[in-house]
Amino acid sequence: MSRRRHFSNMYVITTISLSLVLFLIGIETVLLLSAHQLSTQIKEQVALDVVLKQDVDSNEVKRISRLMDNAPFAREYRYISAEQALQEYIEALGEDPTLYIDNPLHASFNVLLTADYAQADSLKQVVSTLEVFPSVERVIYPHEVVEAIDDNVNKYSLIIVGMAVLLLFIAVSLIVNTIRLQVYSRRFIINTMKLVGARGWAIKGPIVGKNMLLGIIASIIAIGLLVALLYYLARSMNIVLLQLTPANILLISAIVLLSSLLITIVSSLIAANSYIRMTTNDLYLV
Repeated sequence: MSRRRHFSNMYVITTISLSLVLFLIGIETVLLLSAHQLSTQIKEQVALDVVLKQDVDSNEVKRISRLMDNAPFAREYRYISAEQALQEYIEALGEDPTLYIDNPLHASFNVLLTADYAQADSLKQVVSTLEVFPSVERVIYPHEVVEAIDDNVNKYSLIIVGMAVLLLFIAVSLIVNTIRLQVYSRRFIINTMKLVGARGWAIKGPIVGKNMLLGIIASIIAIGLLVALLYYLARSMNIVLLQLTPANILLISAIVLLSSLLITIVSSLIAANSYIRMTTNDLYLV
């Protein structure tokens, strides 16, 4: 009875340890997704202005509009006629330049870019595409801002990934040792099975299967804790690390579950193999 309670306690400890490790992996995943989401939001605020020549032909405006409708770089766009640009200028500054000269403002397209194209290299290709039109006088975009966004996104992404890798290494080391300790308590059972002729998966299979089951249970606990934490931060503290959309929850759950299965399978095999290779006398020395 005490031996069965001992094994039950080991399984409980393993499940709790796995849950904490998987919870940590889930937090790392949330931080990475949150950083990617924030990067996308910032990049999608980048806009360029396609300034057209004076007295541009309406057919040219339609041609450029058709390009914008189908272009992968244009998230949304707005055509601003010369008259509309003048009206906005007057409303903003309170002065009407047409009292002295003809309307000096040009028609233009204001284009909000998709995140994939809001970077220096891609923007050069976009500008080249737009400058092909003879009615386009120039294309204006904040190239210094775009370069700064690229640099900062790359820098912070590298920092987050580095931290995630370090924490993941610590977490995996912890769980490997936990499962090794669990298998250690069964080392004499493993040795007995080996002495009666059991080989390979006949010995390792039950150990791997049991720990995979514990990993699945632990992943469910970890996902529940993670969703509860994100919900609490959003509702009680108004901190939205990541939108709890079905797609995000499914992605995080898949990563946590796959991490759980991978860690438990590898750890179980490492631990089981180490004791299978030992002789009976060696088992008393470990």
